[in-house]
Amino acid sequence: RVAQGLLRRVQHTSKALGGTTSTFAVYEPDVCKYKRLPVVYWLSGLTCTDENFSQKAGAFHAACSNEVVLVMPDTSPRGEGVPDEEPKTYDFGVGAGFYLNA
Repeated sequence: RVAQGLLRRVQHTSKALGGTTSTFAVYEPDVCKYKRLPVVYWLSGLTCTDENFSQKAGAFHAACSNEVVLVMPDTSPRGEGVPDEEPKTYDFGVGAGFYLNA
């Protein structure tokens, strides 16, 4: 529980991302139990995980006040088998963020 809501982290295997395991977080204010709310998708930048925004932004109270759900995907590939380049410059491969029509 965070503020007046629930923060959940979800892992899934994505065919669209070549079978890699991806993670996203969802923050749902308690008012979701009683009515449908609009959703804000926060796409973090290069090398960020789903946790960067949720840990640093302090947005949960604002989400409750404005009655919105927050979705925070990890926008970078992670794990073994993700193609990378040498030297590891993080503009491609592990840790590089690319936004897709996912």
